[in-house]
Amino acid sequence: MGGMRLASPRTAVVFGGLVLALMIAEPPLAVLARQSINASGGSVPIWFSAAFGVVGFVVARRKPRNPLGWLMLAVAGFFALSEDASFYAVADYRLHHGGLPLGWVALVAQPGWAPAIVLFGLIIFLFPDGRLPSPRWRWVLWLYLGVAASWAGGTVVVTVGAIIGHRTGVDSGGNLLIFDHPTGSAAWWEVVNDVFFLLLAAGWLISVAIQVLSYRRAVKGGGEAGGERRQQLKWLLAGSAVAGASFAIISSQSGRHSLLVQILAAIAFFGMLAIPVSIGGAILKYRLYDIDRVVSRTLAYAIVTGLLVGVYAGLVLLATQVLRFHSSVAVAAATLAAAALFSPVRRQVQRAVDRRFNRARYDADQAVAAFAARLKDAVDTDSTRRELVEVVHRSLEPAHVSVWIRPR
Repeated sequence: MGGMRLASPRTAVVFGGLVLALMIAEPPLAVLARQSINASGGSVPIWFSAAFGVVGFVVARRKPRNPLGWLMLAVAGFFALSEDASFYAVADYRLHHGGLPLGWVALVAQPGWAPAIVLFGLIIFLFPDGRLPSPRWRWVLWLYLGVAASWAGGTVVVTVGAIIGHRTGVDSGGNLLIFDHPTGSAAWWEVVNDVFFLLLAAGWLISVAIQVLSYRRAVKGGGEAGGERRQQLKWLLAGSAVAGASFAIISSQSGRHSLLVQILAAIAFFGMLAIPVSIGGAILKYRLYDIDRVVSRTLAYAIVTGLLVGVYAGLVLLATQVLRFHSSVAVAAATLAAAALFSPVRRQVQRAVDRRFNRARYDADQAVAAFAARLKDAVDTDSTRRELVEVVHRSLEPAHVSVWIRPR
């Protein structure tokens, strides 16, 4: 009961304030280290941990009994602590050669990315209500926690050993060099790190599989509770898909410096925020049932964009290479053609996508359109009222329908 009393909106404010203080410390520490604020050795930049912190604070304050809000706050706190420590370690051990106070504290705190990664996997395990979908998965959770604790604890052991042995060299990101090239008494870390990281990755894959199985059970179970759970899992899967695609774009464009690449990378960086935003939206059930429309609109516009880009490029090539038109005339004609095709192509693609991925909305739109067509020729009020009630029942399946007609 004591833990329940601690989980309160007031406690969320306290923990949120601590995380905010850690993030506020990052800009001056980056200046002290003479680095960009996104150049720390922490696993993520400040804006990503800030997104986890904001969403975690809102969830913890609104739903304090759901542990996922507190876990998200902890993820943000550990990442922010790691970033602060990275900047301070660079300032102390690379710029001032150990002349700043409490440099060893920064070295101990810098591997805060390890527990943050572990807690992120735990969030996926326990989504959306902080409980496993079934007790039979409990052994997987305990195995994951055991492996994760050993891995995160190993970073502390190696760090303390490096401090005692005066091997405190750090790279430009604030990471101890011994983590990259463990030797001597720390040689075991390389083997342990490889094995533990594989096991952690396997744990993440299992957590995703658990959520997929939970989604299938929610689909089969039906009912109001099953429908709500299904929509929550859709939010998580949609956010994961966007974040995964964004990560792939960032990884594929690394090392390139053109303007287009920089624009794509900036968009992809914001796409990574889909993970905390989708988790928070699903837990708080904010506009929960809009996910089908979001997915269908996103797919439709992606397909339309791809088609129109292909049409535009094809017309430009046809006009310049085959018909030998002037390049500026060809570009103008291709632009006008693509603009003229946008609306009809979008309508056809949206209809096809809704038919496949958002069937409920597609059927409802078809029913409303058919009813509107029949309504133009209707003259009997009673038959119109009965047909309206039937259309509403078929489209929305409400528990009760009432039609009020104002007397003349």
